[in-house]
Amino acid sequence: MGLARHARAASLFAAMVFFCVMRGTEPAAAGDDGEQHLIIFSGRDLWRNGIFLYGGLIVSPGGFEQPGFLLKLLSSGGLYRYKAGDLDGTTVVGLEGKAHIAPGWLVRYGRFESKFFFGPELQDHRLWPNDPGNRLRGRSFGLRMAVDLWAEPTRETMLAADASLSSIGGDFSARIGAGWHLLGHFYAGPELQIYAAGGYRQFRLGVHVTSLKTETVELSAAVGWSTDSEARASPYARLGLMQHFN
Repeated sequence: MGLARHARAASLFAAMVFFCVMRGTEPAAAGDDGEQHLIIFSGRDLWRNGIFLYGGLIVSPGGFEQPGFLLKLLSSGGLYRYKAGDLDGTTVVGLEGKAHIAPGWLVRYGRFESKFFFGPELQDHRLWPNDPGNRLRGRSFGLRMAVDLWAEPTRETMLAADASLSSIGGDFSARIGAGWHLLGHFYAGPELQIYAAGGYRQFRLGVHVTSLKTETVELSAAVGWSTDSEARASPYARLGLMQHFN
């Protein structure tokens, strides 16, 4: 029940972040010259064998327009399933919760931006039925490092990449995407993504929409096709929301 509470708390946190994103009291409006010091974000990710919610924030005391110190808080939770080799191919359902706090640093140079983060992480996994061969089961404390890169080679194109590595169970993810500025409102293009943890691998190829801005919210989304190390294939979908605050 401990993980169930943790996952519910993570989901509640993500929902609260989504509520704040949609109803922020002092969002940075278009054309506002005020320095932006806070980003609140949330998202959801799903495919045939899993669904996850996440939410968090990034604080920049000196403002995001200048290089300097960052602090990131992240919480997530979700359900997934897989076939356990140690249990003669029995389908195992996993309930996951994660919490992460990470100091970081922002680097800016012209149209290039990078964010680096490193800090402690808590993971909690419950499995039904219990799979003794799963390295992630139970509660674990570790360290996670992450990097986010953004570049605009021209005024009409973008390149984005991110990667994250945890000391817990070889948890690793990476994504790269390219895009073209369309209709003057958003970027769209292909993306490639990989995820690995506890001996599991998943590969994704799809298309994304990035930096689609409404009056108060910046949206991103992606759809595509995923395959994994268990020879399973399915569509995937991802939705993210982000808002800047002064």
